Amino acid sequence: MAGAARYKQIVDQIAAAIRAGDLAAGTQLPTHRELARTHRVAVATATRVYAELAAIGLVGGEPGRGTFVLDQHGYHGIDAERTLPVTRIADLSFNQPLAVDQTAQLRNALREIAGSGTLDSLLYQHPPAGRSHDRAIVANYLLDRGIDVAPDQVVLTHGAQHGIDTVLTATTRPGNIIAADTLTYPGLLLAANAHRLEIAPIPQAGVGPDLDALEHLCRTRPIRAIYTMPTVHNPLGWTLNADTRHRLADIATTHDCLIIEDGTYAFLDNTAPLPLQHYAPDRTFYLASLSKSLATGLRFGFTVAPTTHRRALETSLRASTWGTTPLITALATTWIADGTLTHWEKARRADARHRQHLAHTALHTLHYTAHPTSQFGWLPLPPHLRADTTATHLAHTGILVTTADTFTTTTHPPHALRLALASPPLTQLPTILNHIHHTINTIPG
Repeated sequence: MAGAARYKQIVDQIAAAIRAGDLAAGTQLPTHRELARTHRVAVATATRVYAELAAIGLVGGEPGRGTFVLDQHGYHGIDAERTLPVTRIADLSFNQPLAVDQTAQLRNALREIAGSGTLDSLLYQHPPAGRSHDRAIVANYLLDRGIDVAPDQVVLTHGAQHGIDTVLTATTRPGNIIAADTLTYPGLLLAANAHRLEIAPIPQAGVGPDLDALEHLCRTRPIRAIYTMPTVHNPLGWTLNADTRHRLADIATTHDCLIIEDGTYAFLDNTAPLPLQHYAPDRTFYLASLSKSLATGLRFGFTVAPTTHRRALETSLRASTWGTTPLITALATTWIADGTLTHWEKARRADARHRQHLAHTALHTLHYTAHPTSQFGWLPLPPHLRADTTATHLAHTGILVTTADTFTTTTHPPHALRLALASPPLTQLPTILNHIHHTINTIPG
């Protein structure tokens, strides 16, 4: 009991010093042995102290470097603070493509829907997976993505996040293991935590996942599913080549793993190889939405399910939202069928290419990387900078960014930022990016 009380006293002492500002963000704490010697406790107790401080978000350990005090302003991590201490200049933490010229299109589409002879159908509840007519429109659209399925394999969702949650509800149980890249979409992390699933990290090997490591993982652990973004990966921007996709599908087939293929940003690369769904249709759930191509507020998505799992997905939808809102579905399918979606996908690609050119120009002396037509980029920080403190510095100048720990499936995220480029007006973006470059270069080490 005395040992436990002593351990808690050390935790409280260090926590109080951090919260009072006596231990500033970025301060390197003593090694485990030094802490144990100073407080006359066992090394195991010192390790327990640091583990508790890390669990409450006050410190972070870095292999080969030590333990550091984390910034407490809250501008890093998956639930980052969004209220800035100064006037906001730009939000590069979230992609919300500008709705230039879309207001008139929305007004016209709503008039068209209002004048249709089936307006009363929007007041009635649709089937959980969507009406066959609406699913057929989506299935036809997916042909251009290399996905050829019958309409009854398509289920409609309230966006890609809802699709992920629906698939996990239908196919997993608490304690199951999902393999995902070491850096991956934060929505997967939130959903996996809610479903009490373990995320097994897949290391990176060049431009893509280390498939040897994935194969070893599948051979040694009971992997239930592999979550992947093969086209315009978020946040790293890679697009996997056909050979890599084929091997990934073979690994999943050999070890009887499901594949959750997130195609949310796939529309940005119209030269990409065929989706994984083409290589392993009997085990792949392909999901996407119209949030980044049409409008983030539309909340309309779709999931292509293997025939053997479609009923389970429908049950999952029935238990949650009972499918999509009829009015939103009518608007989305109208824009898909009349070519509006194709128009905006082309426009978003051109806009993204322009924004990436501006980003590479402004950040050329840093190690900025991005897909040439993606709506975001990845910015590793110089060795002397930390992501949490850098995000706070930028927040105090009016700019929100996202730190690498938002995306990580490991306990030791890299010090890097993801910059979402789609939200600011194009004319303001060069100034914003130059400001980021200047700020990073002037933060003291």
